[in-house]
Amino acid sequence: MAVDREHVLRSAAALLTRKSTATMDEVAKAAGISRATLHRHFAGRDALVRALEALGIAECEAALDAAALAEGPAREAVHRLVREIEPAAGLLAFLYTENQLFEGEERHEGWARIDDRVADLFKRGQAAGEFRIDLTPAWLTEALYGLLASGAWAVSEGRVAANDFTFMIVELLLGGALRHPEQPGSPVRPERPAQPREES
Repeated sequence: MAVDREHVLRSAAALLTRKSTATMDEVAKAAGISRATLHRHFAGRDALVRALEALGIAECEAALDAAALAEGPAREAVHRLVREIEPAAGLLAFLYTENQLFEGEERHEGWARIDDRVADLFKRGQAAGEFRIDLTPAWLTEALYGLLASGAWAVSEGRVAANDFTFMIVELLLGGALRHPEQPGSPVRPERPAQPREES
């Protein structure tokens, strides 16, 4: 019987999202195949993780497309992006902890494409006066990644309701990113003229 590689990958992603230390035997069991069959598709854990990385990148880019980041106010685009990426957040949280994916010269160019697109969204918001300019687009991008991963872990552990995922991430991120009149980079509000004192 032919093995559906997509099914194996998604089964592995679902398991590793819940248990990042799962063995290849456990991955095979979750996918309903033998260890030997799993090995024919993925020579070892590293090969499996690399395949999951490609899946995660593809899902991120699909979410970026669906969120239509260039349309409307940037703050609304951030909300759409978090909502669209939510189904892949668990997989991304797992990949976020796999240090070998982000070290050295072998880093997948797909991550750089994603970084650039998200950073461009924050740049657009800064140029429009929506976001603070004292927080760099690179930092806001990393903050978003960290919140997505933390949110996915919290949901998987039952500490946060799945229905609250998008709301909590967007509220926390934008709560720090939105520009307020008293923050650096904002227009200086003119002082109110002193009221004349009434003579007694």
